[in-house]
Amino acid sequence: MLMSTIHLKTSSFIPISLSTKHPNLLPLTRRPIKLHISACAAGQEIDMERSKQGLYTAKPKKVVILWDLDNKPPRGPPYEAAMSLKRVAQCFGEVVDMSAYANHHAFIHLPQWVVEQRRERRHLDVLERKGAVTPPEPYICSVCGRKCKTHMDLKKHFKQLHEREREKKLSRMRSLKGKKRQRFKERFVDGNYKYIESAKSLITPKVGYGLASELRRAGVFVKTVADKPQAADWALKKQMQHSMSRGIDWLFLISDDSDFCDMLRRAKEANLGTVVVGDWDRALGRHADLWVPWNGVENGEITEKDLVLKSERRKESWSRSNVLFSVSEFDGGMSGEGTSLMDEIVEKLESSGTRISAFSEGEDDEEVEELDWLRARLDQSGDDAYNTDDEEEGD
Repeated sequence: MLMSTIHLKTSSFIPISLSTKHPNLLPLTRRPIKLHISACAAGQEIDMERSKQGLYTAKPKKVVILWDLDNKPPRGPPYEAAMSLKRVAQCFGEVVDMSAYANHHAFIHLPQWVVEQRRERRHLDVLERKGAVTPPEPYICSVCGRKCKTHMDLKKHFKQLHEREREKKLSRMRSLKGKKRQRFKERFVDGNYKYIESAKSLITPKVGYGLASELRRAGVFVKTVADKPQAADWALKKQMQHSMSRGIDWLFLISDDSDFCDMLRRAKEANLGTVVVGDWDRALGRHADLWVPWNGVENGEITEKDLVLKSERRKESWSRSNVLFSVSEFDGGMSGEGTSLMDEIVEKLESSGTRISAFSEGEDDEEVEELDWLRARLDQSGDDAYNTDDEEEGD
């Protein structure tokens, strides 16, 4: 048998040798090898990975966002709320998954702010049609650029022209199959961003206010669960277990439901960082590493200063207490101003005729008095014993 040895050199300092006994050895192609290096800095392990440029950088942390829409729906535009939540989560690492769960009632329900917004829009349309209100600038179609005097004219133009064209494209897409259908959809249906943006404000959805579509546009995976009690909680717990098995580093939970306390305990036991976003810092906040208010996240008011973990806050408070009550500072204060103040008080009391002793002098006097009393008591007991013995002998 023919023995042969092949040396593969992936870098200037990592040689790899492969041995084989097969005579007809096929030539091996050079493939890139991913290396993971664990470096230790300041007592913490940092995972390093090699980039395409050949540089070793710190491996980014993986973050998963789980959103309970039944318990914590957005109070404003859903797209802006989802993007604000994503920006806060990106402060901890790379967001690899963002999921939201709710039953169909959450998608057909109209919040109060949507009802008021639509009512104001209808009232303003009536005033513009009667001529009581004149818009300062004409309404411009974002698809073709046509100018309209009123909002109703713009809506009529959009429905008669652009919506009809959209229906023709959809019917054409349904007639195609396979790759042709996929290319046509990507080019003329999904790629028509101008129509999609205009349709959100001009076409009123028949059901709901477009919560699912807006969240999907922000990159959120929206899942409609069954109309059963705790169905969304079960789905979230399953997704949480799946995320923990994937080896993530941080878990964001948007909810105030105390049923997730057990899952947060398990995540903590698995050395998984947890962040709870809600309205009340109660049960879930006590079991999480960090609690963030939902209003602040939705309005974009959360900064990096607000994202300080509880453990770091305790360390800071402990270091401050050590600084304030350190022995060195106490000694320094007493050796300086403290001693001079004590001397002044002693001098004033002695000048007034009052006898005062320094710290332990009073305690020494009390101890001497106790010793004298004990000696006198012992002597007295000894005399009594002596007298009783003499009396017994005499008898």
